[in-house]
Amino acid sequence: MKPLQIRLLTLTTIVLTTALFRLVPHWPNFTPVAALALFGAATFERKWLGLAAPLAAMLLSDALIGFHGSMGAVYISFGLTWLLGLWALQRPSAVNIAAASVVSSILFFLITNFAVWYGSMFYPQTAAGLLICYTAGLAFYNGTSFFLNGLLGDLFFNAVLFGSYYLLQQRFTVLRSVRG
Repeated sequence: MKPLQIRLLTLTTIVLTTALFRLVPHWPNFTPVAALALFGAATFERKWLGLAAPLAAMLLSDALIGFHGSMGAVYISFGLTWLLGLWALQRPSAVNIAAASVVSSILFFLITNFAVWYGSMFYPQTAAGLLICYTAGLAFYNGTSFFLNGLLGDLFFNAVLFGSYYLLQQRFTVLRSVRG
């Protein structure tokens, strides 16, 4: 097997294994999908695969979990997270990965809560209604903050993905990027 094939197979296995986390019980919004998008953008040689793999994994798990009306906003936010990863993680470092994690969490929060507000019969279609929607998204629900869980999940899964892949690269040099 060629080094690029080994690297692609390893990356795809990491992505799909991590995506399975969506199917086990977990805290609301504490999922690996944004981390997968950043990881794919930073590590896949064929950049489009870095987006296709997590989106395909998400689509498959959504088929089992169930689809909902705001899914377009969710997928758009992960696409933008991938773009962020292309830009911010050209040379991944702990600081860049942490910063991209925080920005991706904020993007997800803003985009998905905007989608909840837009056209909603629950929130007034005004600037004040949008602020109420964002405030509700920050609030704790049954002891859980959806935003805080998303932020912690993104930081955790990025640490696991990038950290474990870095350790694998130290042990198996064939996994190192051809870019250096």
